[in-house]
Amino acid sequence: MLASARQRDILARLRREGAVRVPDLAARYGVSDMTIRRDLEALEAQGTARKVHGGAVLPERSAEDVGFQRKRELAGSAKTAIARRAAQMVAPGDSVALSAGTTTWYLARLLADVDGLTALTNSPNVAEALHREEASDQQILLTGGLFRTPSDALTGPVAEASLAGLHVDVLFLGAHGLEPTAGATTPSLAEAQTNRALIAHARRTVVVADHTKWGVVGLASFAPLSAIDLLITDDGLDEDARAEASEHIGEVLGVPADEAPAPVPGADHHDDRETRHEG
Repeated sequence: MLASARQRDILARLRREGAVRVPDLAARYGVSDMTIRRDLEALEAQGTARKVHGGAVLPERSAEDVGFQRKRELAGSAKTAIARRAAQMVAPGDSVALSAGTTTWYLARLLADVDGLTALTNSPNVAEALHREEASDQQILLTGGLFRTPSDALTGPVAEASLAGLHVDVLFLGAHGLEPTAGATTPSLAEAQTNRALIAHARRTVVVADHTKWGVVGLASFAPLSAIDLLITDDGLDEDARAEASEHIGEVLGVPADEAPAPVPGADHHDDRETRHEG
């Protein structure tokens, strides 16, 4: 296969899946890792891909051009697997917090079946996923706040004030990027501030983020990696990156990505509201 044809095929795969890995592509096309890296460099030069540690993702502006409903389908297999592992940490009667984001949304769908759960979130999307009409013993606490951020999050002084006096067993937190120096980051200054407040009210902080977030740095830092008790990611995080993450994070757990993501209700009907990019 000519390089140009291979790059077109890689780009099509990237647009379908949201992220690609160098080893997977090398095996698929029967070429060296170096050849794939050159392909990704060419796509990055064209502005159609962005290289990250071990692979590539869609460029920032592409992520900004799609709404929450479309964004949650990207890397859905990894997000489903991460959410399933995170859900195993939650027992009936626990109190948890979930930040805004697509991976936390996948997790919320699983936690909706946990009896006696108290769940705090600053995301209307997450709150809706948590809701189960027949669960009379379930408590869902939705913060107030301004509603116009990359992850459809509620933020600002009202959101932070609503956390006063509250404490949860564990916080499940999404992230736009994770990097040793910058820590956990988001493109939104408002979300960064609210995420800091959520961390302050949780006994344990668990970040749920697929491997494409490693090495990515967003505009605003909201926590050093040392503040993360557990990172649940997928097995696409290579050994070098995992070793580096383990130097800073309490525990790093990589789970095998599902062969197919859990079905997303209404996935065939894209959100026609004003689109927002995702943290």
